[in-house]
Amino acid sequence: MPARANSQRLPRKNMKILGDVPLVEHSIIYALENGFNDIFVTTNDPDVAQYALKRNLNVINRPNDLSGNEEPIITAIQHALEFLDIEYYAVILLQPTNPLRPEGLLKEATTVFEREDCESLMTVSRNKHKLGTISKGQFKPYNYKMGQRSQDMEPLYYENGLLYIFKTELVKESKLLGDSNYPLIVDHPFAEIDIDTEADFKKAEMFFNYYKNYDND
Repeated sequence: MPARANSQRLPRKNMKILGDVPLVEHSIIYALENGFNDIFVTTNDPDVAQYALKRNLNVINRPNDLSGNEEPIITAIQHALEFLDIEYYAVILLQPTNPLRPEGLLKEATTVFEREDCESLMTVSRNKHKLGTISKGQFKPYNYKMGQRSQDMEPLYYENGLLYIFKTELVKESKLLGDSNYPLIVDHPFAEIDIDTEADFKKAEMFFNYYKNYDND
């Protein structure tokens, strides 16, 4: 779980309270409820590190030079694996910025990853919007033709960030996704939640409260 400090668009993002717990806790709970015990939090944030230690998790102190806004996530994963003495076959990446996940998704993903014997797996969702570009003040359709019905459009998908699974050998090659990369389709509103801004966080709160109340009915 990567949880760096100094988010510019949403300060102290990973420790913001969603429901009754910090954002990072939602991914922790999800991993624990799915039976995972080898949980590692890589961070340069002392508050996140202290919180993870209280939860009896493994903390990897990430250097600040690997925690900048422009730093790719691959370097944090490489640093984490170099830090560990154990050679793992694969890594599951759960980003705190995607705190809401369908209940059975992780079990399904690990089952598919093993069954397909792929190098990596990523979650994707169907894009149902009619997209286009604007050039010289004119809108030009990109993934459809004017007047075309939505249900007749060619299916396109987006990377939703809910979870990733990848073999550790890929990380040594500075890659998270391999040539054999399985796209696991997720058809759930939680796929819309990816928190980078205050508006994203407010949307996550609405989704969290709605589904919490919905489940209680």
